[in-house]
Amino acid sequence: MKFMSTEVKQIVIPVDFGEQSMIALRQSYNLARLTKSEITLLNVIDEDFLKPFQDIVSAKHNYETHLRDDIGLRLKELAEKVQAEAGVKVNVVTRTGKIYEEIVAAANDLNAAFIVMGTMGAVGLKKKILGSNASRVVRESECPVITIKGKEHRFGCRHILLPLDLTKETKEKVDKAIELATMFGSIIHIVTILESDDEFLTNKLTRQMNQVQEFVEESGIKCTSEFVSGSDVADEIIATATRVEADLIMIMTQQEVGFT
Repeated sequence: MKFMSTEVKQIVIPVDFGEQSMIALRQSYNLARLTKSEITLLNVIDEDFLKPFQDIVSAKHNYETHLRDDIGLRLKELAEKVQAEAGVKVNVVTRTGKIYEEIVAAANDLNAAFIVMGTMGAVGLKKKILGSNASRVVRESECPVITIKGKEHRFGCRHILLPLDLTKETKEKVDKAIELATMFGSIIHIVTILESDDEFLTNKLTRQMNQVQEFVEESGIKCTSEFVSGSDVADEIIATATRVEADLIMIMTQQEVGFT
């Protein structure tokens, strides 16, 4: 494990050497360059791998040591490759434990600016969108988490979808969207999902959406806004994201509880 100063921004990339984590890693290059961050490659040895040896301390230690050595070499090789490709400093960290707990703990220890991770979750809103580890990381992380699903992605972020509701966390999310849009030259697409035809609620949401659009445009960011009616918020958000060719959907953890 390499010890690092937390004064430099870190983007933590959980790596299991599978295809999806490599896709997520490549998507982090621009973000690291634009935010002047270092990339930290994190591999977590799942504690379940060590359970067969839990009654034999010496065997467990030897197996974990062997794993760490092997993973350390692979991470070092990958770090050298990424550093050459991305043009940013790359660090490596190996931890042992529950995967989601160690990802969150590592990000906290490093005061990470972002976690960027691949997910192999099933397709379809009635199924689990995020893998269980990614879902737990999203809920428990204190820093923004970007999950990367699927294999085809643009480099950069041309379109950001910003779903709005009436929660108090809206301003924090809008500020973060403006920050990312400024870096990437993105267009922000605001969408509000109407689940009922209540006139008072609709008027309140309209005022909020207009205020947010005005605030975004005053920041020099191109912005669109629209209402979409539907009984399933998640379905409508995904449908809108597909229609506007969104590269990023910005959701606050508090909002996710209902439809993750």
